[in-house]
Amino acid sequence: MAATLAAITVPSPQTEDSMDAKPSPTSDSRTSTPEPKTTFKDKREALEAFKDLLREKNVPSNASWDQALKYIQRDPRLAALGKLTERKQAFHAYKTQKQKEEKEEQRLKAKKAKEDLEAFLLIDSSINSSTKYFRCEEIYGNLEVWKNVPEGERRDIYEDAIFHLSKREKEEEKALRKRNMKNLTRVLDSITDITHRTAWTEAQQLLLDNPSFAEDNDLLAMDKEDALVVFEQHIRELEHEEEEERERGKRRIKRLQRKNRDSFLNLLDELHENGKLTSMSLWVELYPIISTDLRFSAMLGQPGSNPLDLFKFYIEDLKSRFHDEKKIIKEILKQKLFEVDIKTTFEDFATVVCDDKRSLTLDGGNVKLTYNALLEKAEVREKERLKDDNRRSKKLENAFRNLLRAKEVDHLATWETSLPKLEGDPAFEAIIAESDRIRIFK
Repeated sequence: MAATLAAITVPSPQTEDSMDAKPSPTSDSRTSTPEPKTTFKDKREALEAFKDLLREKNVPSNASWDQALKYIQRDPRLAALGKLTERKQAFHAYKTQKQKEEKEEQRLKAKKAKEDLEAFLLIDSSINSSTKYFRCEEIYGNLEVWKNVPEGERRDIYEDAIFHLSKREKEEEKALRKRNMKNLTRVLDSITDITHRTAWTEAQQLLLDNPSFAEDNDLLAMDKEDALVVFEQHIRELEHEEEEERERGKRRIKRLQRKNRDSFLNLLDELHENGKLTSMSLWVELYPIISTDLRFSAMLGQPGSNPLDLFKFYIEDLKSRFHDEKKIIKEILKQKLFEVDIKTTFEDFATVVCDDKRSLTLDGGNVKLTYNALLEKAEVREKERLKDDNRRSKKLENAFRNLLRAKEVDHLATWETSLPKLEGDPAFEAIIAESDRIRIFK
């Protein structure tokens, strides 16, 4: 009995704080203060407010109407729709929309999980294109990023990732190979001890002695065949440069030789302008003058035409101008009304020719040859004239002798006694000189 009485708790009197405290939402509705009723301007707004209430309370999409009431029964917006059928209709529309949203959310979540897994596999250094799927299971089996994707889709993502890794590794390998070949080419260019005759074994040691090569791990790990290809290309370029240098050297020598020939021809031009060299000149005559000039010495020993050859060519060129220059000289003589005869001297001839400005381009030897040719023609004409005169004289003498016979002049008669018989006859008058008549008479 005492224990029973001790277990009974006597309620304490209410304090001021407890009197002022607000009733809890779980207290009886008869003791709670009623909330103001919300009004809506139309049924559509009330419908949307009811759906907002369901969304706000996060009513599950698989909840029944009775379960949903537990979430919203104390909210004044429950009365937004007066009829129960309208509330249930709005509730079912909410569930349908909620299910769609949850499915879309799950789809996006699954998509993100797959994207995260693929991105993770592509950046993680633990695997490469040769890593098998079971090995990935061992490495990533406890990671959320791996477990968030179902097995079937996970294997597809693995295969896609391996494909991209393989492609990326090939591209990186190709880029590294290209970069190594470029860098090796640059290093080979910087090593001046490598020539077009350097062997690969010698070049390898020179590369190892070069800091740019020895300190580059990529170059040290470079494929040997690629390195050999780069070296062979470098040697071909050096051989090409060597060949070009030889060709440039040959061209320089040819230019120098051509310059020497041109200088020697200038020497011959100077001698020609000074009248020392003509088309009639001989090498032996001008050699003492030519041999003292440096332009002659520069020609000695070089291949091709030697000084004597160039001298002969020069003389031949002057001689080839003879016929053209001869025409010019004849035109000058014709304009000057000057005729060459057997008594004309070369000085007189040259004076007449040189008075004309056209003579400036004439070769002295050709002028002399033209004079000789014209003088020879004059001598021929003179000989022909003498022959004609001799024939005519003989004819006249024969006619005179016939006259003496016709007049029966005795050979013992004197010229004085015979003269009267002969005078007046044409044969007598044809011989003009008295001395010739007496010579024939005797």
